Amino acid sequence: MTQYYTREQIEAVADHIRRNSRYQPQVGLVLGSGLNSLAEAVEGADRIPYGEIPYFPQSTVEGHLGRLILGRLEGISIIVMQGRAHFYEGYPMQQVVFPVRVMQAMGIETLIVTNAAGGVNPAFRPGDLMLITDHINLVGMTGNNPLFGPNDPTLGPRFPDMSQAYDPALCSLAQEVAQQQNIPLHKGVYAGLAGPSFETPAEIRFLRLIGADAVGMSTVAEVTVARHGGTRVLGISGISNVALAEPLPGKKASHEEVLAAGQQIVPRLTALVRGFLARLEKG
Repeated sequence: MTQYYTREQIEAVADHIRRNSRYQPQVGLVLGSGLNSLAEAVEGADRIPYGEIPYFPQSTVEGHLGRLILGRLEGISIIVMQGRAHFYEGYPMQQVVFPVRVMQAMGIETLIVTNAAGGVNPAFRPGDLMLITDHINLVGMTGNNPLFGPNDPTLGPRFPDMSQAYDPALCSLAQEVAQQQNIPLHKGVYAGLAGPSFETPAEIRFLRLIGADAVGMSTVAEVTVARHGGTRVLGISGISNVALAEPLPGKKASHEEVLAAGQQIVPRLTALVRGFLARLEKG
């Protein structure tokens, strides 16, 4: 049976986290597969395992440590999800996005979502970064939208606008930072699938046909809920592998490949996020 969380439950968990941390976060950051080490840059960190937080889903996937990190980064008070839960792990969609609701209750104004993604665009290579300018919610289109069910108008409108899911001003700021720091940064559309199987070549050809540049198994539901609650969003994909439109003998996609690519992605992503936050702090 699907669990629908009330505002009272969300606020109770936000209060629980406040009692275990010194910080009032302004920005939320969600780290994807292989990107955990970015959280090590947070200063004066308070660390709370997900297992100690009521209702929080526990990540079962390698590369997701499952901790909240609260502290400061580039002068900004930040709350970091060091790993996330996924729909394919068997969690109801409302539980997958519950941490975003809690971060909103704690007062974040901006959410930065990151992920490891397959490069659908033929120009992309492992280790590249892609600024997400839009997404295709294939999971939601097939009946698993995180806003399905009763709507609490105090959390957001029944029919939220998604025409600018990724904030144009934040995207422009990220592009400026990347240019100043000589960080190559593609722009593109992220397609969200349920997983956990990697895509077939025919599915990759379909994704190219409908305008996707990268594909993954997360992010879209979190962004949908963030926008439902009025939170501004910046999204960045780390391209961990090239999604093949034609099968190659002996070439297979694997999670190990995704984690290995994270070692290339993290230094660039860390520099981009830190530069972005520094500019955000200056206004």
